[in-house]
Amino acid sequence: MNENILNGIAKKTGVSDLSELLADKLSGSELSSLLLAVYERKTRKMKPAELLAQYRQNRLVQPSSLDKIALMENELMTLRFFRNRGFFPVELSPVAALGTCSVVAAVSQDKIISGVRNTEIVADATNCIAMHVADVRKRGEEGVLRFCTTHRHVRTQPFANPRFLPHFVIGCMVTAGRDVGSYGFECEGVVEQVGNLVALLRDEYGVGGFRLVLKRRGGYEGVLVDRVEAALREGVNGVRVEREGAGGVGVGEGYYLGVQFKLYIDHNGGEWEIADGGFVDWTQKLVGNRKERMLISGFGLELLYKMRLGLL
Repeated sequence: MNENILNGIAKKTGVSDLSELLADKLSGSELSSLLLAVYERKTRKMKPAELLAQYRQNRLVQPSSLDKIALMENELMTLRFFRNRGFFPVELSPVAALGTCSVVAAVSQDKIISGVRNTEIVADATNCIAMHVADVRKRGEEGVLRFCTTHRHVRTQPFANPRFLPHFVIGCMVTAGRDVGSYGFECEGVVEQVGNLVALLRDEYGVGGFRLVLKRRGGYEGVLVDRVEAALREGVNGVRVEREGAGGVGVGEGYYLGVQFKLYIDHNGGEWEIADGGFVDWTQKLVGNRKERMLISGFGLELLYKMRLGLL
């Protein structure tokens, strides 16, 4: 949160460390009860004209101008496509447990709309599916798990393009399994997900000019990138596979482990990043088992729909 805002609150209340007191001294349920009481009092005093003014000024609540039925038809087509390829569609809640993104991934809570009752508005469906996978694992489910979904995300960071709303529909896949040695899970998972993305984009959305960029990330041996690249060249046709950075490998840390991939497509005379994915350790952290493996990927479903309409 902006330090100037916190300093202003401290002056008004006379409590210099109010945020620390609330976060450290109150339990989650106590803080929720306090915030519920605060919001109830604020809304009780609000006039209808004030409500409308707030609505008109808040970029987070404005509706999309897209054809809802047509967009939903694209979502259904996408889910059916993935289901036919072994990924089970899951309908997520509009809210997630508080900390779903920031506790297990390198994401600031400031980019997420935090709520009361220990919840937050979904900002990344793959994190929510990771929670579901961890819960299923704790109940004793074994084997490789494949899930997919489409979801309207809300993120608070500003977008450079004024045509982009802070809420948008994405499609995603999640593959969860355990280490089988020789990077077998990793190579098979990337080939499967990238192959699905390319087939969906080519056959259902009519786009082409595919370029896949592999980025080396920490947490795995460097040979993983070589294995994944070789598997992709053998298992996925019609895609230019490249490495990031001079010398073929760019090293980064944070969100992904081992390998991150970005998929680009040609559109209207230019190249657009349409999908992003890689390996994460979220289920390892959630269930406490270092053998757990998870591959996630997401793509701009609403972006594709706008391309189809000629809006981009």
